[in-house]
Amino acid sequence: MIEFEEALARVIAIAQPLGFETIPLEQASGRVLAEPVTARFAMPRTDVSAMDGYAVREDDLGDVPFSLPIAGEAAAGASPGQVLPDRSAFRIFTGAPVPQGADRVIVQENTEREGDRVTFLRPHGPGRNIRTAGSDFETGEVLIPAGVRLCWRALTTAAAADQAELSVYRQPRVVILATGDELAAPGEAHARAGAIPESVSPGIATFVGLQDGLVLRRERLPDRPDALAEAAARALEEVDLTVMIGGASVGERDYSRSVFGPAPDYVFPKVAIKPGKPVWLARVAGRLVMGLPGNPTSALVTARLFLAPLLQGLGGGDASGAVVFETGVCADPLPACGDRETFLRARRTDRGLVLADSQDSGSQRSLAASDALIRRRPGAEAEPAGATVVFAPF
Repeated sequence: MIEFEEALARVIAIAQPLGFETIPLEQASGRVLAEPVTARFAMPRTDVSAMDGYAVREDDLGDVPFSLPIAGEAAAGASPGQVLPDRSAFRIFTGAPVPQGADRVIVQENTEREGDRVTFLRPHGPGRNIRTAGSDFETGEVLIPAGVRLCWRALTTAAAADQAELSVYRQPRVVILATGDELAAPGEAHARAGAIPESVSPGIATFVGLQDGLVLRRERLPDRPDALAEAAARALEEVDLTVMIGGASVGERDYSRSVFGPAPDYVFPKVAIKPGKPVWLARVAGRLVMGLPGNPTSALVTARLFLAPLLQGLGGGDASGAVVFETGVCADPLPACGDRETFLRARRTDRGLVLADSQDSGSQRSLAASDALIRRRPGAEAEPAGATVVFAPF
């Protein structure tokens, strides 16, 4: 058994990217760039108008009011290269190429058109209202560096770079195996005496997706070594990470570890934390297996602390940034801590952090309302309400 800090450090060290793939821009939301996005061409590609109005030569401007003949028209998407004749104006729209010879666009609000002539009624001001070629970015310029998670803003920039496909880190593929003879599908447990709803894997599957993992499937399995071994072998052939829920302790019917062989290559066999001591991580046949405790709160807490950085790193994200502690105030008295590092469920309020009604590892009622894990060091003494604490978002 190792301490929390050491276990977290080992997870971060092993959480290396799995490789990369090229996918369509439309499918890249939330993915992490493996290669930078560069511009195929300058933007704008040529000088373009920043406003609707009239393109003119500075030398042709006089004291208002004055008028010029309209020699042509330019709209967005038109080919560049039109030429503005002397002593004339071009009707121009936002984004249109500026005709050669023009060095200013006068906004249409300061003009009045009659037939083929435009009258300039008011002073035009200092602005030229022209976006020069390459003023946003140049050909070949790196617009988004590798390692960035692609949000809606970044995807806009990538599209502006004229990139239809992006190189992104591959998502870790995950199978979730929930073990226990007592488990039944939610909605069916009431029909079988002794059954309880299998409540953990739906939450873990959603959590995996939030951490950029790809759940291929989740299975509910009985406490039979043959069934577990078959499911485990199939998972090892298909995925990068197998998540075992339950059967992680030392009881006679706890088979989750043994089905992977007599001596798994442990990253860690268990961690000195409460809740969640039975959590384990191992390498098996070149793949990773994480065992989460069967108690619901223990499973969710250990997933937040260890599964999050593992998935983030495997998917090309920042594993070290997946578990970050903040400082806050606990609105309730804090109990003394035992000999294991303890994570107390709490919810954030205007008064500070309020402890969940039950800190039992099997409690599920308070999970929906808990959004913080207060970290308590081994041997910490009891403290009154208002104490400063460190916590991680939950």
